[in-house]
Amino acid sequence: MKNKGLKIGLTSLVLALTFGGLLYTTLAEGTEYYKHVDEVMTQPDQWYGKKLQMHGFVVPNSWARKPNTLDHWFQVQSNGKIVSATYTGVMPDTFKSESEVVLKGTLSADGFKVQPNGVMAKCPSKYEAKPGATSAPAGKY
Repeated sequence: MKNKGLKIGLTSLVLALTFGGLLYTTLAEGTEYYKHVDEVMTQPDQWYGKKLQMHGFVVPNSWARKPNTLDHWFQVQSNGKIVSATYTGVMPDTFKSESEVVLKGTLSADGFKVQPNGVMAKCPSKYEAKPGATSAPAGKY
């Protein structure tokens, strides 16, 4: 009887350790912080190298693109704090000066490096009702 209890205990311990290790490695790999630019830029060195989703607004007239490439440079701000960002890829149609954006990537001393497909631009004016417009037209629903 004693050997059976020992086998069950050891098996349970091995399974628990394996599950715990798998859970830890899975969560550690996918951990990503969601922060506003001003939250990160108050102490930027503590965020260097960490995966971030950074929320802010494109600084007017800060967007530039290297000719004949997909390399982009721009600045994003929130509450007076600004970060420079670089991105290689196709920009969303809604990306423009003063648009609200969420960037996925990592921060370094050189600025924010956006990962591929890591630019999400919002365009609230596109989805708001125009002045003087009425609600949905009457009809069959």
